[in-house]
Amino acid sequence: MEAHKAVPLGATAEDVAAWPESRPPLTVLPTPLVTLSDAAVAHNVATMAAWCAAAGVDLAPHGKTTMSRALWERQLAAGAWGITVATPWQASVALGWGVPRVQLANALVQPAALRALAADAGRLTVWTDSLRGVAIMHEALTAAGVGAPLGVLVELGAAGGRTGARTPAEALAVAEAVAASPVLRLAGIAGYEGALAHDASDVSLATVRRYLADLGALHDAVGAAGLYPDDGGELLVTAGGSAYFDLVAEVLAPRHDPAGDRGLPTRVLLRSGAYVVHDDGFYRGISPLSRGAGPTALRTALHGWATVVSHPEPGLVLLDAGKRDLAFDEGLPEPQLLRRLGAAVAEPLSGARVTAMNDQHTFLAVDPAAGVEVGDVVRLGLSHPCTTFDKWRGIVTVDDDRAAEPRVTGLVETAFG
Repeated sequence: MEAHKAVPLGATAEDVAAWPESRPPLTVLPTPLVTLSDAAVAHNVATMAAWCAAAGVDLAPHGKTTMSRALWERQLAAGAWGITVATPWQASVALGWGVPRVQLANALVQPAALRALAADAGRLTVWTDSLRGVAIMHEALTAAGVGAPLGVLVELGAAGGRTGARTPAEALAVAEAVAASPVLRLAGIAGYEGALAHDASDVSLATVRRYLADLGALHDAVGAAGLYPDDGGELLVTAGGSAYFDLVAEVLAPRHDPAGDRGLPTRVLLRSGAYVVHDDGFYRGISPLSRGAGPTALRTALHGWATVVSHPEPGLVLLDAGKRDLAFDEGLPEPQLLRRLGAAVAEPLSGARVTAMNDQHTFLAVDPAAGVEVGDVVRLGLSHPCTTFDKWRGIVTVDDDRAAEPRVTGLVETAFG
């Protein structure tokens, strides 16, 4: 099991397979370490499913957060419509794992990838924002002789945003081109509001609402122009990362009509992904469920653990986890607990803060009165889970991060290429 840095040195595959029954303590595991709380994941999956049902929208969680088959299956079992991915390779992984519906939230303009994925066109939906992109898809799929048209969503962007046609008029022209191709199916409208704001200020929330209103208006305009196919299949209107999904529901949920009671069947689809593990940083501060948009808040499921390997100066210790192990792009890790050498139970750690990180070290400023010593282990809260998951081929699961002595329950494997 040397391929998994979370596994004790010398452990065998049989040892790890026995974890669900043997339930060893965390003290037997090496550091650096990242753990995932089963209890917190279960809470978050159930909370988000209930929130979407109450808000009148559906969910295709962004799988790039975890790239974990086990976690995707939990989300699908809780009612997720499908899984969203970001790259052709991620789409191939999702299709290979048997995900029933896969949304590639990106333009697919590589002819080789189009040919490779053409056989799964019935399960795959992609985005486009340009006439050239439509032409590339049309030519590649025509040459491949696809049996079923590929579903395509027209992406609306905004000035200063990420991808997406910059005006509704440009997006409408792209929609006309998609509708004209026999190997493509105009399947709806897509957008990403998270590129337009980065906090929950009144100005940011107003910016997001205006953009979402434009997204809904574009969907209405495409319908009014008669561009959508009347083939019995559903249309998608999709937006919503993990920061503003409440606004997506507020603005777009009135168009959610999967049964087609008010016209062509239309599904409003969120793509939030980070909710499944939440965090102790960016999402804790900006998530709608932290801002009171629902009766139940999400729980942080992911934590880092690192051993004090050096105490070179008063008030400074060095930990054995660094940028190769823990996310740092949306805020440095947050010291939370201290498990002293030889102890089984961790205690609160106050007056400590991370000041810098290297590849394999974290600089931790500590209160000398806390008595932190070489050999002690620190639990760290993490911000932005996406860039922690991609550092681990296997993440240790524990029963409950809130337990006095969390017990190991297994290993969740990831696929990041």
